[in-house]
Amino acid sequence: MKNLAPDITRQRLLLEGHFTAAVDEALIRRFLRELPQSLDLRTYGEPTVFVPGGRGRDSNEGYDAFVPLIDSGISLYVWTTKRFLAMVMFTCKRFDEAAAVRFTNEFFAMAQTEHQGF
Repeated sequence: MKNLAPDITRQRLLLEGHFTAAVDEALIRRFLRELPQSLDLRTYGEPTVFVPGGRGRDSNEGYDAFVPLIDSGISLYVWTTKRFLAMVMFTCKRFDEAAAVRFTNEFFAMAQTEHQGF
């Protein structure tokens, strides 16, 4: 991908995988508070967690969540029946990608993950 704005600091991380932890709304809120703290990123609002509650296909049932960062945000998508999640971080401040991956893997007791930073 061509860098169209080299004067703007940007870092992105996409992580996907299968989790083994017991995931619920409270755990997601805790994750979205603790991950930024562990990476020295600042939030400016509380995590927002959406629970569609049967409005879509059963196979897609789960959570959509977001926490705003002073330097952008973190989105989390959880498929509860598939025990699968996808996290997207977008920041305008550099962060330790390996630490973010390690934190997420440990927090959700991930059985298998793939990630890509860019």
